[in-house]
Amino acid sequence: MAVYLPEQTRVLVQGLTGHQGAFHARQMREFGTPIVAGVTPGKAGVVVDGVPVFDTVAEAVEETGANAAVSFVPAPFAKDAALEAIDAGLRVLVIITEHIPVHDTMAIAAFARLKGSIVVGPNCPGIAAPKERLKLGILPNRIFAPGEVGVVSRSGTLTYEIVHALSAAGLGQSTVIGVGGDAISGLSFSEVLSAFQADEGTKRIAIVGEIGGTAEEDAAEFIRTQVTKPVAAYIAGQTAPPEKRMGHAGAIITRGRGTAMSKMEALKAAGVRIAAYPTEVAALLAHGARKS
Repeated sequence: MAVYLPEQTRVLVQGLTGHQGAFHARQMREFGTPIVAGVTPGKAGVVVDGVPVFDTVAEAVEETGANAAVSFVPAPFAKDAALEAIDAGLRVLVIITEHIPVHDTMAIAAFARLKGSIVVGPNCPGIAAPKERLKLGILPNRIFAPGEVGVVSRSGTLTYEIVHALSAAGLGQSTVIGVGGDAISGLSFSEVLSAFQADEGTKRIAIVGEIGGTAEEDAAEFIRTQVTKPVAAYIAGQTAPPEKRMGHAGAIITRGRGTAMSKMEALKAAGVRIAAYPTEVAALLAHGARKS
């Protein structure tokens, strides 16, 4: 089974009645994802493309057996929606929403740990398992192919480019996870790498990082001591000036930490092959990208 996704995944969409929720729910269903319910307070009884809408997550879970969710709820209400989903016992919650305040994300992450739920995001493209035909999020359907490469990324657009290049090179994916680009996220690189290391269906790993924070440096130490599978990485933001935020809320470098160079050096020291360009990740993994 795909990493993090429960067996017999049944998906609920928070914000299904909104434009983005409805559009991406259709895309997820076209990919093969079973969307069984939507939740929008005050819209109970509405049906969107054949999917029933409920007022609360608890009602939706009771009626449909949903065990995972994707949230398109606007940032001011995203924390309450996330806490509701987690409290209802959902195993996995993917939060697509961006601009969620850091303290809200911290509260979501803490509650998820307490309840034993997995939060992917926020400000992320989601998660996909090509072999199982499951996709929770906004990743384009056409880029995937089933295979053995696990992909973990902080960047949405670069995820699409690298996954497409992997598929074109004949390297399908086991699970693709966009952890999000905010300073605080539900899943860390190291947690995802641990899951890939334990997953029998994942034989090779691709990391897509970017400037800001120390997630990649932390991942390098984890790879050095815990990961035996071949790993290749691409780090975005190699020409970004210090003290300058670039794109994502978490993409800011300070006092020499979180730079592209520091991340690449740490990963190289852990035996990871570093790609000069995003599409080079496929070539490195095709040739094994063996740890040195």
